Amino acid sequence: MTTGIRVKLSTMMFLEFFIWGGWFVTLGPFLGNNLKASGAQATTVFSTQSWGAIIAPFIIGLIADKYFNAERILGILHILGAILMYLMYSATNIDAFYPYVLSYMVLYMPTLALVNSVSFNQMGDPEKEFSNIRVFGTIGWIVAGLSISYLLHWDSPDSIKQGLLKNTFLMTSIASAILGLFSFTLPATPPKVSKDEKVSVAKMLGLDALKLLKDKNFAIFFVASILICIPLAFYYQNASSFLTDIKVDNPTGKMAIGQISEAAFILALPIFFKKVGFKWTILVGMLAWALRYVLFAYGNAGDLSFMLIAGIALHGVCYDFFFVSGQIYTDSKAGAQYKSAAQGMITLATYGVGMLIGFYVAGKISDSYNSPSGHDWRTIWLIPACIAAAVFLLFIASFKDKKRIEPALEVQK
Repeated sequence: MTTGIRVKLSTMMFLEFFIWGGWFVTLGPFLGNNLKASGAQATTVFSTQSWGAIIAPFIIGLIADKYFNAERILGILHILGAILMYLMYSATNIDAFYPYVLSYMVLYMPTLALVNSVSFNQMGDPEKEFSNIRVFGTIGWIVAGLSISYLLHWDSPDSIKQGLLKNTFLMTSIASAILGLFSFTLPATPPKVSKDEKVSVAKMLGLDALKLLKDKNFAIFFVASILICIPLAFYYQNASSFLTDIKVDNPTGKMAIGQISEAAFILALPIFFKKVGFKWTILVGMLAWALRYVLFAYGNAGDLSFMLIAGIALHGVCYDFFFVSGQIYTDSKAGAQYKSAAQGMITLATYGVGMLIGFYVAGKISDSYNSPSGHDWRTIWLIPACIAAAVFLLFIASFKDKKRIEPALEVQK
């Protein structure tokens, strides 16, 4: 790979995740403060991520893989996304906002696969080369959060009262337009499937790998993956609103600690695999979910703020040790024939079905423990802590696979 191509791919990854991190982290406070959305209404908005994840395989399987170069589809989707993002910036109520965000997520979620496809097409050894490109995506997310808090101050109490959080959509609209145009300069990534070749719905959704569920241990892992998405949804939907509500300084910038942690703990994952094996690595990830929510429940913006920071910093353990190790486990169980199908099935189950359930539960709990005096955040956080602990106990009691798995860290968020 030439230096020029490496720079282009790194820039692509930076912008791809700068866009997502630039509006999604502050979405909760924006919905509550700018659009006066209830917990149930916020749930419908956050659930658009899941609908996007469910629909994405159809866009990739029916269009990108058969008819058009991946970089061109990427460019078109981001240009359309820039228009939708501007419409989200202009929306003044939740009813006007929702169709735009749903349309945007249906277009954005396929781009996550497309940027990987463009990258892999230029690599001779993806296992060694991909992480060096993908890390710029994490940097992009971090830069977006730090800019909102420490440079632009849109998430300060005064700025929130003035409604300035809506500017995040204008910022990401501009970034999306830039990436859309930039995509047409990326290396050509032609279709991988013949136009005459039929691609079944089952194959696009990864359902060809359902036979893996005949393995009891994989079935237990599969169910646990869906269930752990319930506490995950609480984090995505409520964490930023929680920090803003209790008046934590620069909440968006502090949320970026989670992405820094994610980048760091991915390096520790092979060590855990080697020392304790898959089962205990994934159990540490589950336990981290429970611990982080206990820290959120009992921390505050004053003398116990270190508990909140610690809870955010646990994101690397929570995500890497469960989801990334789970992807590696899935890859090892699938074998060569079902590798892609199995990863597609797990993605559909977690970011599709699991997150839909999770966002619904998080919205119901948030509304149930909200009153004129404000949210009962302690109870709201203790509930997902208990759910994560229950999944931990279920897994430790029922998962019996003791085979050693050698990690190959080519799959990342």
